[in-house]
Amino acid sequence: MDYRDKVFLRVAENLSFSKAADDLFISQPAVTKHVKELENKLGIALFERVGNKIKLTTAGNLCYNHLKEIREQYENLKFQIGKLNDRFRGRLIIGASSTIAQYIIPPAIGAFYKKYPGIEICLMNGNSREMEEKLLEKKIDIALVENFSKQTNIHYEDFLEDEIVVVTSPHSLYGKLSSISAIDLETLPMVLREKGSGTLEVINNLLGLASVKIHQLNVVMHLGSTESIKNFLSNFDGVALVSKRSVERELIDNRLKILPIKNIHVKRQLRIAQRQGPLSETASLFYDFLRKHNF
Repeated sequence: MDYRDKVFLRVAENLSFSKAADDLFISQPAVTKHVKELENKLGIALFERVGNKIKLTTAGNLCYNHLKEIREQYENLKFQIGKLNDRFRGRLIIGASSTIAQYIIPPAIGAFYKKYPGIEICLMNGNSREMEEKLLEKKIDIALVENFSKQTNIHYEDFLEDEIVVVTSPHSLYGKLSSISAIDLETLPMVLREKGSGTLEVINNLLGLASVKIHQLNVVMHLGSTESIKNFLSNFDGVALVSKRSVERELIDNRLKILPIKNIHVKRQLRIAQRQGPLSETASLFYDFLRKHNF
């Protein structure tokens, strides 16, 4: 692909010249120059300014859709050529929900890179809903999500079991408890993840099976990440519901303590999500690797 095409794609995906410049490690004037050269070559404007923002013109959308397909074909070509020499090459963009991106998938990506060093890997993260949107928009090749819901044009497959647990600081008012009941769960001061989080969706669904409604919980705050929740707990006389895998280090160091819920186990499956249809070559390679990886 021509470098101008790559610059255009990055601007189109960010809808920002400055963000594209940051991604490409070039100056914003250089980005503007490359886009202008492409527009001159095609003889038509690809972007239009609306207030302080930009958007794709009709020609810009047409150009974007075609260049996306060309980029994908080019990546598959690099992969196939590398495969002939037993040196896999290509580019893989993985999207992962926050918990998976921060606590679960990095070691697996490291092992994958060690086996296939010729594949350039990019990891994007956000909540599960955002990753599904990026998958459908073809901004990522494969998504790893933790929510329960499904979209009809996405195929899901379980790859790892996780558990949502109640945790508290050992030094809090509730640190000396050995367990709690479902009724206790409704009264204890609690901090949860933000709306849209896959963790929150799982909590809502699984607690509902135990006749506990999320609106009945004594939620004092919603925070945007598990890290912020863990830090908050150090000075909070209350509890949180989080992924057990996200607090393994804190449990070992005795900075957090699990309070088992009597007769309730909040388990969930973490899932691989892919668009309906065939995967790209690099995504297919990572998909097969992930299914066999020992977490």
